[in-house]
Amino acid sequence: MSIGEPQHRPPALVAEVLAANTSSWGKYPPANGPAELRQAVADWAGRRYDLPQGLIDPEKAILPVAGTREALYLIAQTVCGDREGQRPLVLMPNPFYQVYAGAAVMAGAEPVFVPGANGPASQPDFSTLPADLLDRTALAYVCSPANPQGSVADAALLERQVRTARDHGFVLAVDECYSEIWDKVPPPGVLKTCAALGEGLANVLMFNSLSKRSSVPGLRSGVVVGDERVIHAFARLRSYGGAATPLPIAAAAAALWRDEAHVTESNDLYRAKLDVAERVLGGRFGFYRPPGGFFLWLDVGDGEAAAVKLWQEGNIRVLPGAYLAAEDSEEGNPGSRFIRVALVHDLAGTEAALTRLASILGG
Repeated sequence: MSIGEPQHRPPALVAEVLAANTSSWGKYPPANGPAELRQAVADWAGRRYDLPQGLIDPEKAILPVAGTREALYLIAQTVCGDREGQRPLVLMPNPFYQVYAGAAVMAGAEPVFVPGANGPASQPDFSTLPADLLDRTALAYVCSPANPQGSVADAALLERQVRTARDHGFVLAVDECYSEIWDKVPPPGVLKTCAALGEGLANVLMFNSLSKRSSVPGLRSGVVVGDERVIHAFARLRSYGGAATPLPIAAAAAALWRDEAHVTESNDLYRAKLDVAERVLGGRFGFYRPPGGFFLWLDVGDGEAAAVKLWQEGNIRVLPGAYLAAEDSEEGNPGSRFIRVALVHDLAGTEAALTRLASILGG
């Protein structure tokens, strides 16, 4: 339960479409993906967020990628130039997905870890940061629903983040890989925010993936949607150092973006696991039902000690929260008290593991 690797049964249409496109294995795929895949993504985004016609140009504003981890890393290589002779800054939440920090450092930028505006389970608000810091910022990462806490950035916060990026001239990279896994209400997305503001997609990139939405992490198929100017530069970088999506995989990906039935079925299973988690853990370990994603963020006092104890005594592997956060000069490591538990297995296995976890850790 330490890795966010969905174990739900992949939709049958994946194997069917791959088998129907075997002749395409003998062709080099285009670096920016086939038109069919880009159109499928544009159509999905339009349906999902009720976007106006013309907001997303499939030819210029969409870039298929080999999973979003690669893209979240490479975007820093694309946009992190000097900021008026100073080393650029990259903003990110704290706790955070480790790729954000690695991307910043290896692009020659300085990572800036921004705590949640309302505690360690909440989203950061970049609009509250000093103007001189924002002027040095080249890139800012947002993750909604968040890994690891499952918190969701509401429409008002997303609007502030977009306006801040535009006012200070940096790129806002919004990681929405968990957007299609939700409990009660579909999370708002940054594309909807851009549509509401009526100023196009300037300074904004949305990252999403089929790994979580469709339970196919091995397909390595993701997408970036947003500012045409940045997409153009990003596509140029990837034409040298990125991995193009093979045509049979692109065909399967297009079919998955066009199908919602399998997403609904998978979401129902995640909700059932949240029901189990609430029954077994409710009232202990600071348990709350995350509004999005499939992680539990549990307060166990000492996350590292709890992870060792669960492994030694229960054969359960979880991730210490401190490994997903950076030290804060005033508060220490905001993840040190927590463990992240991934609800990625079948319902019976999840219930057995959570029951064992509760017994071992007490609380």
